Amino acid sequence: MAGTPSTPLLKDELDIVIPTIRNLDFLEMWRPFFQPYHLIIVQDGDPNRTIAIPPGFDYELYNRNDINRILGPKASCISFKDSACRCFGYMVSKKKYVYTIDDDCFVAKDPSGKDINALEQHIQNLLCPSTPFFFNTLYDPYREGADFVRGYPFSLREGAPTAVSHGLWLNIPDYDAPTQLVKPLERNTRYVDAVLTIPKGTLFPMCGMNLAFDRELIGPAMYFGLMGDGQPIGRYDDMWAGWCIKVICDHLGLGVKTGLPYIYHSKASNPFVNLKKEYKGIYWQEECIPFFQNATLSKDSTTVQQCYIELSKQVKEKLGKVDEYFVKLADAMVTWIEAWDELNPATNTAANVKAAK
Repeated sequence: MAGTPSTPLLKDELDIVIPTIRNLDFLEMWRPFFQPYHLIIVQDGDPNRTIAIPPGFDYELYNRNDINRILGPKASCISFKDSACRCFGYMVSKKKYVYTIDDDCFVAKDPSGKDINALEQHIQNLLCPSTPFFFNTLYDPYREGADFVRGYPFSLREGAPTAVSHGLWLNIPDYDAPTQLVKPLERNTRYVDAVLTIPKGTLFPMCGMNLAFDRELIGPAMYFGLMGDGQPIGRYDDMWAGWCIKVICDHLGLGVKTGLPYIYHSKASNPFVNLKKEYKGIYWQEECIPFFQNATLSKDSTTVQQCYIELSKQVKEKLGKVDEYFVKLADAMVTWIEAWDELNPATNTAANVKAAK
């Protein structure tokens, strides 16, 4: 089909993770691009509800009952009634790469009118190095038609492995509730044909609706926190993960890219509902961001799990003073690593988890 590579890139090395509460009719639009790949669908909400999935897709479907059965008591670390539940799909995947997308995201078109194969662009981002240690003013120097500019150190031109590819959105921007309220009709129509590496030492607001990552490089840190039902906060799941992974990527010498590809975000969520979910986060982020900006990890932390456990201790010690929620979240971070290592024994660092307790 038009826009689809003759041999899909990483066909047997990538899973697509989709959180949902509804029928997945949106997959029909993505069929030319997604059908060759395995889907992991995480059904949020009522586990007794049957959701319809178009025929012809290779998928596995997990609901809350499955999460409880597979993780037992450790299922407490997986959010309920929040798209943060998607990270369970990261945990049960056995592939090297993961792409995650929301069910209200459609195929976007580039300025020429051609359908954008977002997945293919994410794969290209992940397979090319990043440049976190020195900014290249022509953005991604590994892209066709670009290179390192004059003055770029030759010793750094090999780059760093890319752990995360963060894509963007046309139509409905990813705004917080106050911005939604003051700009209810604003739409993003600007297509910027660029990919850049986020520099070392710089945080960013990660959005989970159009995101890919190297699961082997950074997967254990892709925890979307405790959000939604029973929690005092929502809509900060992907941002929490983004702050954590950036600190760890910086420590381990890994890269994070942002820019292309675009998807078409079709549906604006209710700003008043969002404000209720976000209002504590809007206040807490003024404490969280300086915390992550100043977070450092020890030389002894050489694996993602070790880094994450060390970071969880700092969350408990420093952000726990902001609110008791962060003590609970820090404990959930440790539980997440325990559950990850149980399901992924090849990278098991359980001894580090036990030592952290």
